Amino acid sequence: MKNKKIIIIGVLSLFTVGNMNAQKKPYLDKNKTIEQRIDLLLPLMTLEEKVGQMNQYNGFWDVTGPAPKGGTAELKYEHLRKGLVGSMLTVRGVKEVRAVQKIAVEETRLGIPLIIGFDVIHGYKTLSPIPLAEAASWDLEAIKKSAAIAADEASASGINWTFGPNVDVANDARWGRVMEGAGEDPYLGSKVGYARVKGFQGETVADLAKVNTIAACAKHFAAYGYVEAGLEYNIVDISNSKLYNSVLPPFEATVEAGVRTFMNSFNTLNGVPATGNAFLQRDILKGKWKFDGFVISDYASIREMIAHGYAKDEADATAKAVIAGSDMDMESYLYVAKLVDLVKSGKVKEALVDDAVRRILRVKFELGLFDDPYRYCDEKREKEVVGSKVNNEGVLDMAKKSIVLLKNENNLLPLKKSGQKIALIGALANDKNSPLGSWRIAASDDTAVSVLEGMQQYKDNQLTFEKGVDLLKQKATFLTETVFNTTDKSGFEAAKKVAKNADVVVMVLGEYGFQSGEGRSRTDLNLPGLQQELLEEIYKVNPNVVLVLNNGRPLSIPWAAENVPAIVEAWHLGTQTGNAVAQVLYGDYNPSGKLPMSFPRNVGQVPIYYNKYSTGRPIDSDKNVFWSHYMDVEKTPQFPFGFGLSYTTFDYKNLKLNKTSFAKGEKVQVSVEVTNSGNYDGKEVVQLYIHDEYASIVRPIKELKGFELVNLKKGETKTVTFTLTDKELGFYNNEGTYLVEPGTFKIIVGGSSDKGLQSGFEIKE
Repeated sequence: MKNKKIIIIGVLSLFTVGNMNAQKKPYLDKNKTIEQRIDLLLPLMTLEEKVGQMNQYNGFWDVTGPAPKGGTAELKYEHLRKGLVGSMLTVRGVKEVRAVQKIAVEETRLGIPLIIGFDVIHGYKTLSPIPLAEAASWDLEAIKKSAAIAADEASASGINWTFGPNVDVANDARWGRVMEGAGEDPYLGSKVGYARVKGFQGETVADLAKVNTIAACAKHFAAYGYVEAGLEYNIVDISNSKLYNSVLPPFEATVEAGVRTFMNSFNTLNGVPATGNAFLQRDILKGKWKFDGFVISDYASIREMIAHGYAKDEADATAKAVIAGSDMDMESYLYVAKLVDLVKSGKVKEALVDDAVRRILRVKFELGLFDDPYRYCDEKREKEVVGSKVNNEGVLDMAKKSIVLLKNENNLLPLKKSGQKIALIGALANDKNSPLGSWRIAASDDTAVSVLEGMQQYKDNQLTFEKGVDLLKQKATFLTETVFNTTDKSGFEAAKKVAKNADVVVMVLGEYGFQSGEGRSRTDLNLPGLQQELLEEIYKVNPNVVLVLNNGRPLSIPWAAENVPAIVEAWHLGTQTGNAVAQVLYGDYNPSGKLPMSFPRNVGQVPIYYNKYSTGRPIDSDKNVFWSHYMDVEKTPQFPFGFGLSYTTFDYKNLKLNKTSFAKGEKVQVSVEVTNSGNYDGKEVVQLYIHDEYASIVRPIKELKGFELVNLKKGETKTVTFTLTDKELGFYNNEGTYLVEPGTFKIIVGGSSDKGLQSGFEIKE
């Protein structure tokens, strides 16, 4: 009985301490609303402390060790202790996060917790496919689940904020960061962005307080996917029509999904750096869209406005960024150094600082950090969640769904499960690092399942591996240029010997994992190094080649497209790469992916995209050269947007509309019958495109406005129905006003952007 009394007293003591805390710091009162708590906290903050909340620092010392001495590390540490840091970047792991959070909460005057950010681009330690590959699945539930797995692992390691999703629409494969987005189409990009936000954050803002969710960040705002020549950090010069109809819709979709943060971009738009662009950040995002989260700069992008030639000096850059709506400074060191003086001198209104701080505090309250700053610091959970069996099963499922079958002549695939002699060739086939991709900074090296390891699980075939050629000349890293072997062919003969005696040759070729991503622009989209030569040499001795591509962007493979009988687009698929590839090659999973970006015939076609414009001379009508074409190659892509084969076949028939004439605001019902006419059960992405045949702003020849992933057993037929509303039938004019105009519309429904059944209808006044 005595012991029980002690327990009760202990509980009462904790309760009393909590009440005292709430009295001393009224913003800790859980009974008040978040806005009320912010109203209580803001007046208690000095100007310096407010500016501190707008300051984010990168990880800077062994946070579980002694305090740093000297250099920027000591400065950052002292700022952290004084409450002049609102967020930390790249600090990860429960011990490290707890250590920095302890300083912020227990050593500063107000105890405002840090928000911990990290680039969880396609997973934390257990990696899903790169985002472009995930988009190839067209499976929104799978994409949402993939983001939830990433959030689960990251949150278990102390992180509560990711810099994703990237919703940049991009149609130039030279730009390395196409691997981070959902491809060339704003409709697909909007759906994928929405799904990823829900996966990271949960279904509602209230779900942010759960321990297994993290705040998402829509980036890069805006138009970064249209950098000139696909060159990283370059300028952007696009029309208003392109901005409103292609660039902005996926960002608006993330706002509709409840995304809590935005990141601005490195590029200029209309001659103004996005970081200092009030039109984007204040007029559209915080004004028109009523976004109430906060905006963070990209890495040092506030300071980079000086290099752009937009800001005179550090103080000018700081003022322009704050006035334009950049709420938090990532690693420019300018807000914390310059903003207090700018406010005191009257050059920046303190009301703008208050607005930024309110936004930042709002997200911290929503994450539950004020109620429990250490809610993400459970070492037991970290051990149980990171790398778990269920997470590996989840990313394997995502990887299989991301694979696209581009070609399969002579039914070379699926491979037989017994009695075949298979030669596996290519350095990438035995690589456990490259499949992890570029953005894998929390993952350990060499933790991917290689294709060789995956195929070795099928033991009833004779499998022989030869690398053929070293892909790299030296080890590749996240921070260094990738250098390829272009001279050493010493492995060619051994590979040819193995290939000659095989029934089937599987060649795994493509880009190394660090060849795409940030800072990885290319002017050559062919297979790098000596891989093309190796492919042609192997083909000479055995044409039964299955080409498996590992890459982070569309490649130019005209020779392979013409000669190689089977081509599988396998991207960089993450931790479970080898198992996913093997299960598809052997037919245990029937591929269902569709391309989210067009593949060019050569780099001279780039940028190339399906939703182009007809021009005034789209075809050769007079049998002469004066029409829109190339002299040396077709103007169509090698493989178009939305394209992807299966081990079965699908037939479309009976395309129907509920009627052919509609008033504005009426719903257009479109139905089609889809039949699995082949020999395997399979999934088909049924795609609906429209063409507004004449309008006050010229419309593309084709625009995706609906899709559905349909499971069909062998011989089964299903009717797929789409509903088109004003949201799908309209467009933005050059002033950003949304219009639905009377006129005639073409409807195209099929399994790719390049073909389908057609019908039409009219919208009347």
